Amino acid sequence: MIEAHQLTKRYGPRTAVADLSFTVRPGTVTGFLGPNGAGKSTTMRMLLGLDTPTRGTATLAGRPYAAHPAPLTEAGALLEARSVHPGRTAHHHLMALAHTHGIPRTRVTEVLDLAGLTDVAHRRVKGFSLGMGQRLGIAAALLGDPGILILDEPVNGLDPEGVLWIRTLLKSLAAEGRTVLVSSHLMSEMALTAEHLIIIGRGRLLADTTVEAFVRSSGAGSVKVVTPEPSALADALSARGVDITTDADPGTLRVHGTDAGHIGRTAAAHGIPLLELTPQTASLEQAFMDLTRDAVEYAPTRTPQGAAA
Repeated sequence: MIEAHQLTKRYGPRTAVADLSFTVRPGTVTGFLGPNGAGKSTTMRMLLGLDTPTRGTATLAGRPYAAHPAPLTEAGALLEARSVHPGRTAHHHLMALAHTHGIPRTRVTEVLDLAGLTDVAHRRVKGFSLGMGQRLGIAAALLGDPGILILDEPVNGLDPEGVLWIRTLLKSLAAEGRTVLVSSHLMSEMALTAEHLIIIGRGRLLADTTVEAFVRSSGAGSVKVVTPEPSALADALSARGVDITTDADPGTLRVHGTDAGHIGRTAAAHGIPLLELTPQTASLEQAFMDLTRDAVEYAPTRTPQGAAA
């Protein structure tokens, strides 16, 4: 289990993380999301003892990471895949880590095979592609067979096969009862991988909930309505908070801000026939963008010339 309690990190006058508290439980993949500059990497570094909190505490399996006698066997991490001496081979890099914890040579062979690096195990890391470097970083995180995994952008640089591999791996590790915390900017991938979400913005907690509940409660969804009297229905539905757009198909409306039941009752009360009434579920990306719109640190100030507004 990972526990953060009122984590705060200041750099001079700037507060990167502010009073952040959350718990990551075993048995599920938890997505750690936020816009650029939200404080995700700083938080992960504090969890692993690489940055000292200005205030607050972080524990992994009940202790600070550095307090574990063999930390690699408690928590594996991938924060920066390229932080490997370029002159070392993948095999020698993992063997050096294994020696610090008394991990047997056979485990090095296992994780190299698991990461698909057996054929390049004796190549120097400086010749690795970005995707191969990611695989090596994940192999290092798994080296101690830890109960906790903290991975920052693990699919970065991976090809589609690699993305599928890491998705399947994370789900299988969680199914074994491990605690898995993973950050990513790919909302489509998080929707397929994570079951729980911790979302931060400007260093503060914005949401701590399941993916399903977050998307359902976001209000980002719409209702598709097909009627031979779209103008009449739009007039009947016009109310504060209800947004109606006309679809390209004749007689089709997209209604935001109310549910299908209200639309159906309104149409019946006004004698307006409906040919279709279908709720459209919001995507995780839509829900995330709506939640974090006011927490984006690096927002564009204008639309590039030639792009649609």
